[in-house]
Amino acid sequence: MTTTTDPQPSRDTLAALDTSLTAGKLPRWVPGVLVLVAVALGAALTVPGGFSWGSLAVVSALAYLVLIVSVSRAKEGARKAKDRLVTSLVTMAFLLAMVPLVSVVQTVVSRGIARFDPTFFTWTMTGVVGEGGGGLHAIWGTILITLFATLISVPVGVLCAVYLIEYGAGSKLAKAITFLVDVMTGIPSIVAGLFIAAVFVLLVGPEMRIGLMGALALSVLMIPVVVRATEEMLKLVPNDLREAAYALGVPKWRTIVKVVLRTSVSGIATGVTLAVARVAGETAPLLLTIGYITGTNFNVLEGRMTTLPTFAYFSYQNPGIPAQAGYDRAWTAAMVLIILVMLLNLVARMISRYFAPKGSR
Repeated sequence: MTTTTDPQPSRDTLAALDTSLTAGKLPRWVPGVLVLVAVALGAALTVPGGFSWGSLAVVSALAYLVLIVSVSRAKEGARKAKDRLVTSLVTMAFLLAMVPLVSVVQTVVSRGIARFDPTFFTWTMTGVVGEGGGGLHAIWGTILITLFATLISVPVGVLCAVYLIEYGAGSKLAKAITFLVDVMTGIPSIVAGLFIAAVFVLLVGPEMRIGLMGALALSVLMIPVVVRATEEMLKLVPNDLREAAYALGVPKWRTIVKVVLRTSVSGIATGVTLAVARVAGETAPLLLTIGYITGTNFNVLEGRMTTLPTFAYFSYQNPGIPAQAGYDRAWTAAMVLIILVMLLNLVARMISRYFAPKGSR
């Protein structure tokens, strides 16, 4: 009995195959070299007339596009050249979008690091008119007011979204609510502050300034964001899951709680985080509702409070003597606010990962 085996390809055959697969393709190092050439051309064209980072970036980007398309067209053909052109444009758009973000972070960190010390986190501004002092009262004010706003907004927003998707889909009331939510999403923040201030003026009096007013003003801004985010997440839940639960005799409310919300909880947590980040840095509505104090107030239902945005605003408007001390406190308050928002994002990611269905972890 004889057996036949497939002939093994020779080294020459493998080398020829490898060459055919890589033929007509630019080596990986070519784009990097072209970037350096484009920067050199940009510097040669812009430096003689006066150096400018913006001019250098624009000229270098245009030079790179011309170089990469020309080289790719000559080596790889017109189709690949178009692909590299679009890829380069997308990459440049990404880098352009990153410029203001990096610039803001770099400016805030470089100027806020001067007062990023233990004193800032352990002292208030009580009795301080110049150097020294800290933002402890503003940090606690931001945490408490944002927490109360979240406690108000999340139940209202989630339940509203549940009604729109699970109960009132297609009804006139649901369409009206959706329209109003869309309108509320774009209202200026100062309008929310004026609304809450006007309500309390009519009910209590013109001198009322408490933390609860600020929480209510922020909740007006948070609720539409939570509703829209939750609504989109609920739409992504497959109807097969609902029908399977109904087939087993599970009531509708229990299906929503145990199946629908549990499946979309990670997306809802992300939406809530976006809503918190949306309102954490608001200044205008809080200036109208909570006022400003130099000490710590832990009671949201009584007395004025201070948040990091209002603390930064008043520190910059009334810096004291010397003025640089107030400016440093303002920049440090902005830096701490950015850190708090980043921590909230990390917490939201942890929550969404913990509650996400096992199959998607």
